[in-house]
Amino acid sequence: MSKSREDYPQPPRMIDEELVPFLESAPIARLATHNADGTTHIAPVWFKYVDGHILIPTQEKTRKSQNILRNPDVSVLIDTQEPPYTGVLIYGEGVLDYDQIFEKKLEIYRKYFSEDQLPDPYKLAEKFAPIVLRIIPKRIVTFDERA
Repeated sequence: MSKSREDYPQPPRMIDEELVPFLESAPIARLATHNADGTTHIAPVWFKYVDGHILIPTQEKTRKSQNILRNPDVSVLIDTQEPPYTGVLIYGEGVLDYDQIFEKKLEIYRKYFSEDQLPDPYKLAEKFAPIVLRIIPKRIVTFDERA
């Protein structure tokens, strides 16, 4: 006999008004993609929440980028590291975004650096082919154990 969702205890959900501020302030996300051998690749990433999407700065040759080219299904976990735990789990589609890369990377870097400490994306591009991963949410699940 299979168990129903009601048989499994679920933590309370985050209220809608808290979702965007949480996504805008959380420092690190964990991106899960699918390796060619069927295993899961999970990486901590910098990100920025912009217009309903998660933007992640990276390079074209990274495993996460190559995995998304092969299979665009991704999961992103953004959560707190101390109790009471809160978080957001995003199931979505990953897209390699080549449009306005440097502007988008700078926008993401501003979340992590002051203006005088911003990395130069043009200098970084001398060694690596830069891209931005755009995560388009298909389903969002939240949890909030503060209640």
